[in-house]
Amino acid sequence: MRLGFFVKEAYRALSRNAAPSLAAMLTILLTALVLGVFIPIVQATTSAADQVRSRVIVNVYLASDVSPADKLALRQRIERTPNVERVEYVSKEEALAQERRRHPKAGWELLGSNPLPDTFRVTPVDPDRVQEIVDALYPVGADGRRHGAVPAIDEVRNREQDTKKILSATSIVKVLAAGLAGLLVFASIALVANTIRLSIFARRREVEVMRLVGATNWFIRWPFVIEGMLVGLMGGVLAVLLLWIVKDTFLDPLSDRFALVSLPHTISFPALAAVLLGSCVAVSAIGSGVTLRRFLRV
Repeated sequence: MRLGFFVKEAYRALSRNAAPSLAAMLTILLTALVLGVFIPIVQATTSAADQVRSRVIVNVYLASDVSPADKLALRQRIERTPNVERVEYVSKEEALAQERRRHPKAGWELLGSNPLPDTFRVTPVDPDRVQEIVDALYPVGADGRRHGAVPAIDEVRNREQDTKKILSATSIVKVLAAGLAGLLVFASIALVANTIRLSIFARRREVEVMRLVGATNWFIRWPFVIEGMLVGLMGGVLAVLLLWIVKDTFLDPLSDRFALVSLPHTISFPALAAVLLGSCVAVSAIGSGVTLRRFLRV
């Protein structure tokens, strides 16, 4: 019975205060539209950055004439090294074949013999800590120069300059994406709360009278909270509908021709719709409940 009363009051408030409610709904609609576009973009950017970061590897070049037993022992040592995710062995023959495929016109037949060494390609768990692998396998000696931790290691390289460029670029992308997301969420909450505050301010006399006759805070607050939830739900539904129209009309036909538009590693549309609807309802309810507090102090 009481829930029905609250819902009825919420609908009555919506009809009596159409202008502020419409403004709140439009604000939520625009916020949801921006978030609906921004979330897949951030996910696609992060996915692309992670793919670039996955290319960070450490090459452990073996000395010449290393026995199979020493290679096995070295591989086990590398696998036990902290921050190592995967170890791949590339023989000198395989390395030469790869280089020939990459540069078929380089005149490899003029070399006479294969100058490339056997190599262990090490993939780190955390690319930001790739230097730990280098320091463990190729430490700095007393003479200030690096030496292999075991005689089987001739040299360890991690393409330091390329690694630094990759890590710095991807880190900047992630920091900017996180910062923009935080600012957008903060701005959305502030806009929704201020818009709903206008609706509550228009009925401040009614709230004061109810407070004076003994109504509890939550008895007064619930109709406004439900009103905010209804406004948020309507704005969220309209935003999801508009996003679906754009997706079905423009993005889906283009996804077959442009891989960037398809965005295979982003959130699915049903999940995105659920996130947007839940966020709109939650933000509206919180905004309406919190902003009403000042009007309950009579």
